[in-house]
Amino acid sequence: MQTEQLIQQIRTKKSFLCIGLDVDIKKIPNHLLKETDPIFEFNRAIIDATHHLAVAYKPNIAFYEAFGIKGWEALKKTINYINENYPELFTIADAKRGDIGNTSTMYAKAFFEDMEFDSVTIAPYMGKDSVEPFLAFKDKHTILLALTSNEGAFDFQTLKVGEVPLYQKVLETSKSYKNSENLMYVVGATKAEYLKEIRQIVPESFLLVPGVGAQGGSLEDVCKYGMTENIGLLINSSRGIIYASNGEDFADKAKEKALEMQQQMASFL
Repeated sequence: MQTEQLIQQIRTKKSFLCIGLDVDIKKIPNHLLKETDPIFEFNRAIIDATHHLAVAYKPNIAFYEAFGIKGWEALKKTINYINENYPELFTIADAKRGDIGNTSTMYAKAFFEDMEFDSVTIAPYMGKDSVEPFLAFKDKHTILLALTSNEGAFDFQTLKVGEVPLYQKVLETSKSYKNSENLMYVVGATKAEYLKEIRQIVPESFLLVPGVGAQGGSLEDVCKYGMTENIGLLINSSRGIIYASNGEDFADKAKEKALEMQQQMASFL
């Protein structure tokens, strides 16, 4: 998917909502456990109920890897379902991969060619040759971890490299990578006060922003400091939407929560 297509979808739906499909088998409704593939059936119901309110879906790969081959099959079925039924939606493999040379190329082939995701999250710690193999894929996006929303982010990401915080060094250096126009960045909503400085470095790039809602991040602050003329934001919500209910009405309740967020987002557009 090209960036222009994502922007058009945002403007049409008046939404920049990304729904995280972090499926914990212990939290899904009991009646789905009778299904042959309860993870996929859960995802399908959530997607069908919310696709008109969201512009992106982000499965966290760990939640599927934990179930071995059955988990990978559920993930593949989920992405196929989105691509076949709602091809306008932007898909993100939240895999946080990052290795050098041929290894990164194989990771990229797995998510971009076999799984047919539009994008994948990457840890940039190993540098240029761990990122550029992902950027080599046409019309695909690489989403670098820049400044995350977890408590441990301060262990390394804000440490100074000379006079510059490490996360700023990551942002600045990544702009020199080949095909860097296909880069996006993860910036946690709980770090909204940093967005003004981040926008000085990457003024137009899309930011994937987790942490609004359950983790205490403010949508208003994120939009105030992070929004661009082309929006430039994907706000992720996972637990707050997909686990709004654990009963048979789970999809309807997810839709209600997604609608609440979409309406809030519309007010900023």
